[in-house]
Amino acid sequence: MMKNVVHDWDDDHAAAILANCRRVVPADGALLLVEWALPEGNLDSLGKLYDVVMLVNTGGKERTVEEYRQLLARTGFRINEVIRTSSDFNIIEALPD
Repeated sequence: MMKNVVHDWDDDHAAAILANCRRVVPADGALLLVEWALPEGNLDSLGKLYDVVMLVNTGGKERTVEEYRQLLARTGFRINEVIRTSSDFNIIEALPD
């Protein structure tokens, strides 16, 4: 499980982290990411403010679920479920592909 890790990095560095995770997650295992998931389109979200903060401070970014789907697919994972929480965070369950 990782919380607020992937958003610190651009896509290439985030993919390297996820690829390392994939090497150690067994075929019957799962990776849980606790991250903001930006809404699609032009909807209000506090995550959009954090997107700018991440860009300025770390070069990272907040992502939509679709962007997480694409990033995880690059590294041998697929999204099984996205669990919305009562906070602004989502739990993304990724399984080995």
